Amino acid sequence: MKTENFKLNTTCVHAGELEDKQFGGAISPLFPSTAYPFEHVDEKRYPRYFNTPNQQALAKKLAALEFAESALIFGSGMAAISTAVLAFLKSGDHVVLQKELYGGTHNFIVEEFKRFGIQYSFAQGKNVDDFERALEFNTKVVYLESPSNPLLSVLDIQAIAEMAKSKGVLSMIDNTFASPVNQNPIKLGVDIVIHSATKYLGGHSDILAGAVCGSEAHIQQIHSLAKNLGGTLSDYTVWLLERSIKTLGVRVKAQNRNAKKLAKYFSKNQAISKVFYPGLSSHPDHAIAKKQMRGYGGMMSFELKEDIDVSRFLDALQIIKPAMSLAGVESTILSPAQTSHALLTAEEREAQGISDRVLRFSVGIEDRKDLIADFEQAVAKVRAQQLKA
Repeated sequence: MKTENFKLNTTCVHAGELEDKQFGGAISPLFPSTAYPFEHVDEKRYPRYFNTPNQQALAKKLAALEFAESALIFGSGMAAISTAVLAFLKSGDHVVLQKELYGGTHNFIVEEFKRFGIQYSFAQGKNVDDFERALEFNTKVVYLESPSNPLLSVLDIQAIAEMAKSKGVLSMIDNTFASPVNQNPIKLGVDIVIHSATKYLGGHSDILAGAVCGSEAHIQQIHSLAKNLGGTLSDYTVWLLERSIKTLGVRVKAQNRNAKKLAKYFSKNQAISKVFYPGLSSHPDHAIAKKQMRGYGGMMSFELKEDIDVSRFLDALQIIKPAMSLAGVESTILSPAQTSHALLTAEEREAQGISDRVLRFSVGIEDRKDLIADFEQAVAKVRAQQLKA
């Protein structure tokens, strides 16, 4: 089936489908075998080689969604990030990264690169000039994350990708927060797109996975390292992820709508001092987000005012779940200082603007009036508790 001209939801459902040739079922069959023949076959299949039927089918779906030539599925987002980055770096090479990054990525860089002899610099700002100034003679990769975790900073992806290309430098981006529904960095000139598929691609808080999309040549280079590192994914989970992606467009668009309405509500709420959401006209990166994104996503962060105890507020929530991870159909909330960015020092978090009062809110598909009511009852409960104390 040719899927090049399919619209989003049709691509989500039908790209990369496996045909049930035995019974004609409407969904992709699952092939869980770890033992395939090696004689009289065109391809020797083995799960660690990323070439089982279900792995290859899902890779086609992801490549179609990101307008890439090829893709690979990994056992986690960090497996995807680390393998993709290391595939293009060796001892003596240099990489430029944006300053605001997911805590796990930041920790991987500062803890592991020294053992490989890889040098790195963080761009001191968000503009293309900041990235260009950080380049060295031995820079091989520029690594981006937009919108960023947890403060939703947005970079001019096309400008940075074009600058990198003009310098002969590879560009990579973590597109997890946007998802392929809201943003396609390859169309903006980025070479390699990475996802924590645990998040929007999975969408139900029950799958751990990662993905990398790019050209055939780039994916082949990543594949060569990936086979040795072994970060592959069970075909059972591959099958579940393929099922989940079928509703990706429907889920994310609903989350977009909810988040935009809630961000406007929070921006006027007396219990909140700051709201970080690129869909707000007050967001410093709103103009570039409007230019390069089709939707602003279901992620936001906000900072509670000092008269609201953060821990008590989280305990008082009834619908919104205080939980790690994000992007499920259910709304979740967490403190980056205690979870996603806990590995950073207090000084590093402060430099990024992540205070202990910042909460990252992953907006689900619930009725937004119920979410607002839950927020309001939690604030009222905390204030009542503090008056009694």
